Amino acid sequence: MRIIWVIIITALLSSIFTVGIYRALETPKEVIIQAPSPAVYTNYTDELLAGHIQRNFTSSSPTNFIVGAKKATPGVVNIKSSQGGDYFWESLNASSGSGVIISPDGYIVTNNHVIEEGKSFKVTLSDHREYDAKLIGSDPSTDLALLKIIGSEFEYLIFGNSDSLNIGEWVLAVGNPFNLESTVTAGIVSAKGRNIDILKDNKYSIESFIQTDAAVNPGNSGGALVNTNGELVGINTAIITRSGKYEGYSFAIPSNLARKIIRDLRDFGIVQRGILGVGIDEVDVATAKRLKLENVAGVHITDIHPKSGAKDAGLQIDDVIIGINNVQIKTLPELQEQIARFRPGNSIEISYFRKAEKQVATVILKNRGNTTELVNARKGKILEDLGFEVRNLTRSEENRLAIKGVYVKSIYKHSVIQDTNMELGFIITNINDDVITSVDDIIKSLQLSRGIITLGGVYDGYDGEYFYEFRK
Repeated sequence: MRIIWVIIITALLSSIFTVGIYRALETPKEVIIQAPSPAVYTNYTDELLAGHIQRNFTSSSPTNFIVGAKKATPGVVNIKSSQGGDYFWESLNASSGSGVIISPDGYIVTNNHVIEEGKSFKVTLSDHREYDAKLIGSDPSTDLALLKIIGSEFEYLIFGNSDSLNIGEWVLAVGNPFNLESTVTAGIVSAKGRNIDILKDNKYSIESFIQTDAAVNPGNSGGALVNTNGELVGINTAIITRSGKYEGYSFAIPSNLARKIIRDLRDFGIVQRGILGVGIDEVDVATAKRLKLENVAGVHITDIHPKSGAKDAGLQIDDVIIGINNVQIKTLPELQEQIARFRPGNSIEISYFRKAEKQVATVILKNRGNTTELVNARKGKILEDLGFEVRNLTRSEENRLAIKGVYVKSIYKHSVIQDTNMELGFIITNINDDVITSVDDIIKSLQLSRGIITLGGVYDGYDGEYFYEFRK
């Protein structure tokens, strides 16, 4: 019995001794438990319609495509735009694209080119419910449009902060083409601030696209570009292709720009566009050398428009803009995107180089008529489209001139009205022989008139009646 106990104790001590030597000689192992890290946010939120915007975060994390797709797909819809008429012709003249629900009460953002030829619009949700949609407003300058369907508690996307996107960050392109339900593709952000000159026919166009390699095909226009947290960071708009199919380059309108445009469309029916009032160009090597700049970057001022906000703030020809409200500006599209986020009357801080010295100026943006006034809601759109602003005559003017009419207070450059050679101060008293006594009269008359339109009136201090014609 004693021998058995000796053997057991000896074996036990040997085991302990062996384990001790092994632990002493073993290289320590590192055990990593990987857990998802949330996106970094501030607590600041800003309401748009009924949604919120995540104002400031570094980048979306983790790269979990399932989470992003699950959040985004219910809010992406199919939009069928038709020109009306009987069933046969309607089917021939219909076009289709995608859209993004951005509020629980049914506001939908899409591309202008998806709806521009249409007179009626039908929206199909991801769960196959169908709704007739009303066009709230569109903006060819940014290729955006806003629709509205009647209802409540719709699934919608939350706006993300497109400024926070990093080159190389994963994004998802979500569309609803041809009623195939939601399609999701993944890619990375290839570049930001891209100008691909697709809106060249519009002299006020703004192109500062997010470039990705997420596959986007016909029918995905107007769909959502989301980060992997499922937040809306862009509206998919275009591809560059030689074959007509996707070849690796797709472009989206940044969400921070889209958010401002669609808020204007909702509130006014048109975009309240703040104008800096300068002629601009890219900084090239020769310009950088001539102006003694350290870097070939920034936006070169080539012209200053009289009475503009830039002129009032003291900006000069050959100044080089390098920042807007502490946001670095390297290219012309970046400048255009930043300015497009503001309305007339807003003030911005501009950083610029003058004679190789950095300076700062505060500029109050104006409209195209060089005033800080907002356009008179939806009914003012026809006046803006024609290119002029009017006001009612004051009581003293009516008494002194013994007439009633509206006073032309500004005329936009390169507009229909400017082409008639009308001058500022013209008092419109009739349109096609219809008497005009107020701004409401002129808007109503212009809305109802077609073909050749004749504006008749007088100038204070000049004899006789003057007439200006244009075709509508």
